Amino acid sequence: MVRCIIVDDELKNLENLKILLEDFCTNAEVAALCQNVEEGVKAIHEHHPDVVFLDIHMQRETGFDLLERIKPVDFEVVFTTAHSEYAIKAFKFSAIDYLLKPIDIDELKRAVDKVEKKLNSNISARLEQLVLNLKSSSSHKQNFKLAIPSSDGLVFVKIEDIIYCEASSNYTQIFTTGGKKYVVSRTLKEYEELLTDHNFFRIHNSFLINLNSVKKYVRGEGGYVIMDDDSSLDVSKRRKEAFLSKIGH
Repeated sequence: MVRCIIVDDELKNLENLKILLEDFCTNAEVAALCQNVEEGVKAIHEHHPDVVFLDIHMQRETGFDLLERIKPVDFEVVFTTAHSEYAIKAFKFSAIDYLLKPIDIDELKRAVDKVEKKLNSNISARLEQLVLNLKSSSSHKQNFKLAIPSSDGLVFVKIEDIIYCEASSNYTQIFTTGGKKYVVSRTLKEYEELLTDHNFFRIHNSFLINLNSVKKYVRGEGGYVIMDDDSSLDVSKRRKEAFLSKIGH
């Protein structure tokens, strides 16, 4: 079932789209109706939708304002508007679809089906990622690559290219050589379990570091490390002793 949130400043439009989804899209359920950006942001954090049907032009705000306040965007977006001139900008935000008002029922059904197919393919990608990571981790440690899910499949990153991982709520940001960053909807604890055997160490609730990428340690109550990319990361006081032991001091 595709969990939907609708954001539109006109109550009539909200109710009409809700009725269309409930009557004609048996694979959709509406979790919330929102009349402004603030309500939309709150509902997204509360309901974790699969798709947001997002009006582009709303009084003093736009649907783009909402997207700029959500990091990372881990749901699909279907823009809804009466103005076709917004289409190019909409797709620059990687919208899965774009519906002109009044909304056509067949186009709406196709949009929901697109979201459902993408959800199913993402589940397959996550399972494939898990199997690949476990296979690599249990055998060829020297050649271990981390399979990271992307919008269109998987990206394979060499373990030695990962400088550190940072917790961000239920997400993990993975920082690699060359200034690249990946945002993944898995917790830092999951990556800690996966990478500890590859010379990674959790120096803080927020940071899992590649010990081979530590450039300098600066002493203090907990102190901090400077990594190969010149990032300065705090070492928590309670992990300091174990960290120093790990690096041989």
